[in-house]
Amino acid sequence: MIEWEFGPADVAGLRFAHSPMAEVVSSVFALRGEGGPHESWRRRVDPELPRWPTFRAVLCGPLGYAPDFLTPPPRTGRPGLADELAEVAATPLDVVAAQVAAGWAGHPPPPEIDRFGRDPAAGLARLGAEIRAYAAVAIRPWWPRLRAAAATEIAGRGRIAAEHGARRLVDGLHPRLGWDGAALQLRYPHKSGRWSLDGHHLTLLPTGFAGGQVYAMPDSPAGRTLWYGPRGFGNVWATGPVPAAGERLTALLGPTRAAVLTLLAAPHSTGEVATRLGLSAGTASHHLTTLRDAGLAAAARAGRRVLYERTTLGDQLVSEGN
Repeated sequence: MIEWEFGPADVAGLRFAHSPMAEVVSSVFALRGEGGPHESWRRRVDPELPRWPTFRAVLCGPLGYAPDFLTPPPRTGRPGLADELAEVAATPLDVVAAQVAAGWAGHPPPPEIDRFGRDPAAGLARLGAEIRAYAAVAIRPWWPRLRAAAATEIAGRGRIAAEHGARRLVDGLHPRLGWDGAALQLRYPHKSGRWSLDGHHLTLLPTGFAGGQVYAMPDSPAGRTLWYGPRGFGNVWATGPVPAAGERLTALLGPTRAAVLTLLAAPHSTGEVATRLGLSAGTASHHLTTLRDAGLAAAARAGRRVLYERTTLGDQLVSEGN
């Protein structure tokens, strides 16, 4: 068990954001895994890694370490990749050199890492260019879904806090997270420790590529962040048939409305629901409105789109009806 000192007074400083660089870095962690919802994405991206040797050397080193300067806490709730890369580019060069070297401590570094010791400015510029190129291949095609999943997660957490209070918001974030009123608890069976916010606010980052893991930055001078997978993160990569609704759910709601509610395990717009279920836009809108009015689905705006996702009550109904 890892504990992060986090009392009721700290709730006032709690904020949510969605970080493109958190998605970039956690996607590299996902590349190291096997199976799971990322498997088809991994098969597509992994062969491309040799195109970005500096990126690969910095983020795929022998210690599995990602430099903290790559993921500063977002200044706004919805930064773009260019915004965050501008912050990365402004990192003091001595910090860049030290953190890059730390990822190869005790191992002979390749030329791409040695460059940061000789000319950290050139190394950082090269790294930034390769991050942009990597993101164009590995992140951009999935970006609307990743952003939508985060937006719906954040809106849903706001509803939970309003309806049930801050404790429920924090305690229900992730299966590996809990809150006892004095500390945020990260449930890892083979790790232990205790951290402090040390005067910083905590930024929670729903991150699609985090999947079932929780990643914490407990001692960065820039701030404290915690990355976790939003609800329904596995559906970000779903391309196959829509899961069938259960017989009891179908009998209760009717086949079309049951199919819509089943689909809303992940956020969808009206158009996406219509396309995936073969409905007219008007029919999809009618069912979504009905589910929303019944408290089974909730709507959240993500940019110009309105996204629908199941509420806790909707989750319970689908679970019991399958």
